Amino acid sequence: MSEAKVKLDAFYGVKAGMTRIFDENGNHIPVTVIKLIPNIVTQVKTVAKDGYTAYQLGYGEKRESLLVKPMKGHLAKAGTKLNVTHFSEVKATEVSDAVLGQEVSLEGFEANVFIDVTGISKGKGFQGVMKRYNFRGGPGSHGSHFHRRPGSMGNRATPGRIFKNKKMPGHMGVDTQTVQNLKIVEVNTEKGYLLIKGSVPGGKEGFVRITKALKKN
Repeated sequence: MSEAKVKLDAFYGVKAGMTRIFDENGNHIPVTVIKLIPNIVTQVKTVAKDGYTAYQLGYGEKRESLLVKPMKGHLAKAGTKLNVTHFSEVKATEVSDAVLGQEVSLEGFEANVFIDVTGISKGKGFQGVMKRYNFRGGPGSHGSHFHRRPGSMGNRATPGRIFKNKKMPGHMGVDTQTVQNLKIVEVNTEKGYLLIKGSVPGGKEGFVRITKALKKN
């Protein structure tokens, strides 16, 4: 793999957890620790072939025995020796085949830069309306048979059905969520971590997408 690096507006990391730091005035700052991992350009999308321009990034290394043959061929074509198993695309106005196999640079992502972070929220399983949508619920005292139920859904012949998007019990969590305008507190490429002020979606060891903030410079 080439030592050259390509500059993009997005990269992927691993959420390591949360901690806190103190600034020079002794103020307490809660931060999320992001583990920096290699992001490799594994494919170049062009208008002529794909109808749009973008770079496919590979990340999340695993041992070679866990790779299937098509994936091995895909990585060999990209010219990388890293056994990455996750792939996502980053849009680019201009693309070049010369960057195939190169690692994404963190240039432009430094302290005090605002970013947007996208991750998959924690799964909560099947939940009722009180936990899922913060419904008030019924009386909690004895004798009441209406404690945590959602209440009436509408009866009679009209409309005779439940409207779409009605707030009801169901699967909660595992949604792709984006938190905007978070600030980078520290970037340490030598030790391989990045500190973001505040919390980001997802649990520990989950992948997160970090991009330049769209609404704030």
